[in-house]
Amino acid sequence: MSAHGTAPYEAVFVGKRKADLDAILLRYPNKQAALLPALWIVQEVQGWVSEEGMAEVAKCLDLTPAYVKGVVTFYTMYHQHPVGKHFIQVCTTSPCLCAGADKVTEAFLKHTGCNELGVTSPDGKYTVIEVECLGACGFATPVQINADTIENVTADKVPQILAGLK
Repeated sequence: MSAHGTAPYEAVFVGKRKADLDAILLRYPNKQAALLPALWIVQEVQGWVSEEGMAEVAKCLDLTPAYVKGVVTFYTMYHQHPVGKHFIQVCTTSPCLCAGADKVTEAFLKHTGCNELGVTSPDGKYTVIEVECLGACGFATPVQINADTIENVTADKVPQILAGLK
């Protein structure tokens, strides 16, 4: 049984994904340099990077599990626990706060049913977090939903944005 009571861990780097990793390794001067892409593969497959996933990556790249965990915990782009189908990141740096990011965050929490930052909605569809800068200060408030960035988000646009998600 893996963390969070989910099903037993299934190796990611087998078959085609192992071949994909081998192809990625050819682009880098050493295995360690392929750490971020390897973690992306685990997250794409499982939706998050579990302790078991970190251990598998460490083994494939000849790294220690502690080193891999240090990288995963440093970058906010890697999920360390299961998240909703729609991972919503609201920029709350100073320029965005001045543009109403706090209201945008409140609207996402209310309309998704998450009610609290970092908590997945009861239906499993949404997880909302605050982030430090999405790099779109001129288009405050930016919101990133999975890999898509939406600019100039206001609280009143949130229901329409959520309605457009599949």
